[in-house]
Amino acid sequence: MAAGILLVTHGKLGHFLLDTLRDMMGELPSKADVLEVRRVQSHEALLLQGQRMLDNLDSGDGVLLLTDAYGSTPSNIANKLGALRSERSLVVAGVNLPMLMKVFNYPQLPLDKLATAAIEGGQRGVTLCPRP
Repeated sequence: MAAGILLVTHGKLGHFLLDTLRDMMGELPSKADVLEVRRVQSHEALLLQGQRMLDNLDSGDGVLLLTDAYGSTPSNIANKLGALRSERSLVVAGVNLPMLMKVFNYPQLPLDKLATAAIEGGQRGVTLCPRP
Protein backbone atom coordinates (compact mmCIF):
# COMPACT_ATOMS: atom_id res chain seq x y z
CA MET A 1 0.00 0.00 0.00
CA ALA A 2 0.95 3.66 -0.27
CA ALA A 3 -0.05 6.81 1.54
CA GLY A 4 -2.78 8.79 -0.16
CA ILE A 5 -2.11 12.32 -1.37
CA LEU A 6 -4.53 15.22 -0.87
CA LEU A 7 -3.72 18.57 -2.45
CA VAL A 8 -5.45 21.46 -0.69
CA THR A 9 -4.97 24.48 -2.93
CA HIS A 10 -6.36 27.78 -4.11
CA GLY A 11 -8.89 27.13 -6.86
CA LYS A 12 -7.85 24.71 -9.57
CA LEU A 13 -4.10 24.88 -8.90
CA GLY A 14 -4.02 21.34 -7.49
CA HIS A 15 -5.89 19.96 -10.51
CA PHE A 16 -3.45 21.66 -12.90
CA LEU A 17 -0.48 20.20 -11.01
CA LEU A 18 -1.90 16.66 -10.95
CA ASP A 19 -2.95 16.85 -14.60
CA THR A 20 0.55 17.95 -15.58
CA LEU A 21 2.08 15.15 -13.52
CA ARG A 22 -0.22 12.58 -15.17
CA ASP A 23 0.91 13.88 -18.57
CA MET A 24 4.51 13.29 -17.48
CA MET A 25 4.16 9.97 -15.64
CA GLY A 26 0.99 8.33 -16.87
CA GLU A 27 -1.06 6.61 -14.20
CA LEU A 28 -0.08 7.75 -10.72
CA PRO A 29 1.06 5.04 -8.27
CA SER A 30 -0.78 6.53 -5.28
CA LYS A 31 -4.37 7.60 -4.73
CA ALA A 32 -4.67 11.36 -5.05
CA ASP A 33 -7.37 14.02 -4.93
CA VAL A 34 -7.71 17.80 -4.78
CA LEU A 35 -9.68 19.93 -2.36
CA GLU A 36 -10.28 23.24 -4.13
CA VAL A 37 -10.51 26.19 -1.77
CA ARG A 38 -12.32 29.28 -2.97
CA ARG A 39 -12.94 32.55 -1.20
CA VAL A 40 -16.70 32.20 -1.08
CA GLN A 41 -16.84 28.70 0.42
CA SER A 42 -17.77 27.89 3.99
CA HIS A 43 -14.85 26.54 6.00
CA GLU A 44 -17.16 24.03 7.68
CA ALA A 45 -18.26 22.68 4.29
CA LEU A 46 -14.63 22.43 3.16
CA LEU A 47 -13.69 20.53 6.32
CA LEU A 48 -16.53 18.05 5.80
CA GLN A 49 -15.58 17.55 2.15
CA GLY A 50 -11.93 17.17 3.13
CA GLN A 51 -12.77 14.56 5.78
CA ARG A 52 -14.62 12.49 3.17
CA MET A 53 -11.64 12.77 0.84
CA LEU A 54 -9.25 11.67 3.60
CA ASP A 55 -11.45 8.66 4.33
CA ASN A 56 -11.37 7.71 0.64
CA LEU A 57 -7.60 8.24 0.24
CA ASP A 58 -6.42 6.44 3.38
CA SER A 59 -5.83 2.78 2.53
CA GLY A 60 -4.08 2.15 5.82
CA ASP A 61 -0.83 4.07 5.36
CA GLY A 62 -2.19 7.54 6.07
CA VAL A 63 -2.50 10.64 3.91
CA LEU A 64 0.02 13.32 3.01
CA LEU A 65 -1.69 16.70 2.65
CA LEU A 66 0.12 19.10 0.32
CA THR A 67 -0.93 22.73 0.29
CA ASP A 68 0.27 25.80 -1.56
CA ALA A 69 1.04 28.94 0.49
CA TYR A 70 1.74 28.46 4.20
CA GLY A 71 -0.62 30.56 6.33
CA SER A 72 -3.22 30.92 3.56
CA THR A 73 -6.78 29.63 3.80
CA PRO A 74 -5.94 26.34 2.01
CA SER A 75 -3.03 25.85 4.40
CA ASN A 76 -5.26 26.53 7.40
CA ILE A 77 -7.87 24.04 6.11
CA ALA A 78 -5.15 21.43 5.47
CA ASN A 79 -3.77 21.87 8.99
CA LYS A 80 -7.23 21.51 10.53
CA LEU A 81 -7.80 18.34 8.51
CA GLY A 82 -4.38 17.05 9.52
CA ALA A 83 -5.14 17.71 13.17
CA LEU A 84 -8.25 15.54 12.92
CA ARG A 85 -6.02 12.61 11.93
CA SER A 86 -2.81 13.53 13.69
CA GLU A 87 -1.57 9.93 13.79
CA ARG A 88 -2.37 9.22 10.14
CA SER A 89 -1.57 12.45 8.28
CA LEU A 90 1.11 15.06 7.77
CA VAL A 91 0.85 18.48 6.12
CA VAL A 92 3.52 20.05 3.89
CA ALA A 93 3.16 23.58 2.49
CA GLY A 94 4.73 24.98 -0.68
CA VAL A 95 3.54 22.36 -3.16
CA ASN A 96 5.22 22.54 -6.56
CA LEU A 97 5.76 20.19 -9.50
CA PRO A 98 9.22 18.92 -8.39
CA MET A 99 7.71 18.09 -4.98
CA LEU A 100 4.94 16.05 -6.61
CA MET A 101 7.41 14.27 -8.89
CA LYS A 102 9.41 13.18 -5.85
CA VAL A 103 6.31 12.06 -3.92
CA PHE A 104 4.89 10.00 -6.76
CA ASN A 105 8.26 8.46 -7.63
CA TYR A 106 8.62 7.09 -4.09
CA PRO A 107 5.09 5.91 -3.16
CA GLN A 108 6.42 3.03 -1.05
CA LEU A 109 7.93 5.35 1.57
CA PRO A 110 6.21 5.50 4.97
CA LEU A 111 4.29 8.71 5.61
CA ASP A 112 6.99 10.49 7.64
CA LYS A 113 9.70 9.74 5.07
CA LEU A 114 7.33 10.68 2.23
CA ALA A 115 6.81 14.10 3.84
CA THR A 116 10.60 14.54 4.10
CA ALA A 117 11.01 13.50 0.45
CA ALA A 118 8.32 16.01 -0.55
CA ILE A 119 10.18 18.84 1.18
CA GLU A 120 13.53 17.82 -0.33
CA GLY A 121 12.07 17.50 -3.82
CA GLY A 122 10.31 20.84 -3.56
CA GLN A 123 13.41 22.65 -2.28
CA ARG A 124 15.73 21.12 -4.87
CA GLY A 125 13.32 22.17 -7.61
CA VAL A 126 13.84 25.84 -6.74
CA THR A 127 17.14 27.02 -8.15
CA LEU A 128 18.73 29.96 -9.89
CA CYS A 129 19.34 28.91 -13.47
CA PRO A 130 22.78 29.69 -14.95
CA ARG A 131 22.98 32.47 -17.50
CA PRO A 132 23.52 31.34 -21.08
